[in-house]
Amino acid sequence: MIKKTSDKDKKDWENFLKNEKKIPNKNFASKENIRQKKINSISDKDKKDWENFLKNEEKIPNKDFGNEKKIRHEKIKKIDLHGYTIEEANKVVGQFIQKCFDESVTKIIVITGKGLRSKNVENPYLSKDLSILKYSVPEYIESNASLTKMIIETTDAKIEDGGSGAFYVYLKNKLKIR
Repeated sequence: MIKKTSDKDKKDWENFLKNEKKIPNKNFASKENIRQKKINSISDKDKKDWENFLKNEEKIPNKDFGNEKKIRHEKIKKIDLHGYTIEEANKVVGQFIQKCFDESVTKIIVITGKGLRSKNVENPYLSKDLSILKYSVPEYIESNASLTKMIIETTDAKIEDGGSGAFYVYLKNKLKIR
């Protein structure tokens, strides 16, 4: 419900604004009075400490700027193992992971291929799964103790990065390990 202001209310308001005598508020304390009370309530020791602080030229670190978290920006490298034998691929991927760890790389895309054209598939004396890089390289990485110290996790790659013919290796921050 909206109430209209009457003419009498308007005149009273105008008279109030024109009146130079303001009604004093008994509970009102001036800023100066408040400031004086605060100054009087401070101990002599606190006053001396404050004066010493103001005289001191030593820089005080600004917590808002000095303790910024160092953000580790994503750094990605790829390695393609097409055409490598199992032994060659394991050796190369081990060296590559160590090199990437030293360079603070965060993510490695290891492309192994799907193993569809592998010549080992036709050999009945070799394991079909373990003779294909797609299966043997991740197994090598997970069983190598020196490599697992550098790795957060290995996961399957997204389709745009090779899908089932590739996987990701996420590396730890070398500064936090040592």
